[in-house]
Amino acid sequence: MINTVDGNLRPRAVGAVLHSAARYDLLLWLAMLGREGAFRDKLLRLARLEPGEAVLDIGCGTGTLAIAAKRHVGPTGTVYGIDASPEMLARAEKKARKASIEVVLSNAMAQALPFPDAQFDLVLSTVMLHHLPRKGRAQCAAEMRRVLKRSGRVLVVEFGSAAREQKGFLGHFHRHGHVKLSDVIGLLTETGLNIVESGPVGIRDLQFVLASLAVPDSEA
Repeated sequence: MINTVDGNLRPRAVGAVLHSAARYDLLLWLAMLGREGAFRDKLLRLARLEPGEAVLDIGCGTGTLAIAAKRHVGPTGTVYGIDASPEMLARAEKKARKASIEVVLSNAMAQALPFPDAQFDLVLSTVMLHHLPRKGRAQCAAEMRRVLKRSGRVLVVEFGSAAREQKGFLGHFHRHGHVKLSDVIGLLTETGLNIVESGPVGIRDLQFVLASLAVPDSEA
């Protein structure tokens, strides 16, 4: 079932909202050079996901990462996904139903998450921040921190450079935005999160930042 923020009204999105679910899946397949499964597995390893954890996927799109996360956390874990596009969520719901995987999907904004404080062990944001204006990114980062448990983690993955700076077919086909790694780190640290690890994902120019409310062992 796809929920809205208040059960009736669609949220008013601020920033770019993608609505073509089929085109989104095609672009993702092209961006990952047909290795989407390996990409999802790599992200969940970077996130240090464990069975039984509660996960939120912000900007879940058509649900492939949320479904993979649910398989990983198992029956004792929970996975929620939010997206500003009902069309994306409808495709995600179909995928989850076909896979017999239970994920909770909501039509909501990243800048105003419809969840109580300290609910999640892991919050995921995958190539979503660049769709938001600068103020919206700061609001989203604050919301990610708010819904995170004391021992929880945030994983942000973003393009490190604009498509116009890339060579090849995809750079011309998909004019995506980007957020510099240093800017992602700045956003998260300004909310009070501590950086655990950061660097290249190893696929295209994607960069990741893993952050936590807990102080890293090296700084304790």
